[in-house]
Amino acid sequence: MKEVTIVCDGSSLGNGKGEPRAAAVALLGFRGFWKGVGTFLGKATNQQAEIAAAAIGLEELKEPCRVRLFSDSRYVVETMTGRFRRKTNHDWWSRLDRAAERHKIEWNWIKGHDGHPVQEAADKAARQIATLGRVDPEFLSNAAADLGIAEF
Repeated sequence: MKEVTIVCDGSSLGNGKGEPRAAAVALLGFRGFWKGVGTFLGKATNQQAEIAAAAIGLEELKEPCRVRLFSDSRYVVETMTGRFRRKTNHDWWSRLDRAAERHKIEWNWIKGHDGHPVQEAADKAARQIATLGRVDPEFLSNAAADLGIAEF
């Protein structure tokens, strides 16, 4: 099985209040090279955006892989490792479950806004997509390219 690293982040400007603008991003690393994927979610909460970020990263994989997934959301990591119960967001969790089912995943929490270049790049990209209201493929491509050849 290929070994892939995914660093994901979600952002919800307004976080469910007023007219929220949410986005999700995943940066996928394989043999030191990175690729970015993202989506605009519209009126989603931050928790939903974090779940979606993990899902889109896993959905991007074309074959079963060993995955080290990093999220700055304890909500996602603790839920997927069975330490938190699912009380809400059931449709979002179902999507993540489907995306995860064929992979062997190690779920890891990473502190956000702590200077890690890959996590910071994912955060910046998610905030930009939320702000723009659309995915800018060139920005995502540049975000991944700016990481260069980096092992996580």
